[in-house]
Amino acid sequence: MEFFAYAKVRMSAADIQRHININNLTEWCSSIDTIIDVQGERGDIYCVWGEFRVHRELIHDGVRFTLPNCKNGVQWTLSPNPENSAQVMVHCTINRPTQEADFVESLEEFVDAWRVGLEGWPARRAAKLNRPRGECSDTFGGFG
Repeated sequence: MEFFAYAKVRMSAADIQRHININNLTEWCSSIDTIIDVQGERGDIYCVWGEFRVHRELIHDGVRFTLPNCKNGVQWTLSPNPENSAQVMVHCTINRPTQEADFVESLEEFVDAWRVGLEGWPARRAAKLNRPRGECSDTFGGFG
């Protein structure tokens, strides 16, 4: 089965690859609750379906995440929509042709949570760019 969502946001493939990683998945998708552990491009997360190992892979024009120990083979990709440069496509698949309605609904919600998170990119990026710089003291070591 496969699921799609289209976020109304302009992000290049380089932006997606640079800014979306295992360390910050909870900032992008509300269906991912906790980052348990990260070792480079692999980690452990707690999400809507429980605790899973996650792998991140750079692909042509985007990034792919997989849950290799998931019995349904859940994976999702994020890439600029080739048909509309003002959108990012979220494409999620499982390795089953049919599934129970509750699980299908959770997959649809997962993909939509990614859409919402991606659409928040402009505000998050602006906040990072406008972050206040550290203040300098007029004395060394705080002695006055």
